[in-house]
Amino acid sequence: MKTGIVSLPEFICKTLKNNRAGGFITSRGYRQSKARGLSARRLRDAALVERISAVHRDNYGVYGVRKMWHALRREGIDIGREQTARLMRLAGVSGKGKGGSPITTRKAHVPDLRP
Repeated sequence: MKTGIVSLPEFICKTLKNNRAGGFITSRGYRQSKARGLSARRLRDAALVERISAVHRDNYGVYGVRKMWHALRREGIDIGREQTARLMRLAGVSGKGKGGSPITTRKAHVPDLRP
């Protein structure tokens, strides 16, 4: 099999049609999807990812999903909590966790010489 034949959309579509259950894909549909521009959701997501990164940076990188969601809602952006979580993952930002319990006693690194 030549590599040129494998990369043709017709071959790919025929292979996918045989392996897909209940659906099909045509070479014409494949080419249309490649030529199509970005969807409205992807455009809005790109703008929101930039805004989320800015809010995260302005708040010292400590805001998690819940605080980020509230901050965006205060700015007038209509967004859901799960969408905020998805976009934060996409932006690669996350909140800081709470600190652990305080250490009140420190162990000595010398042997105990008490009687």
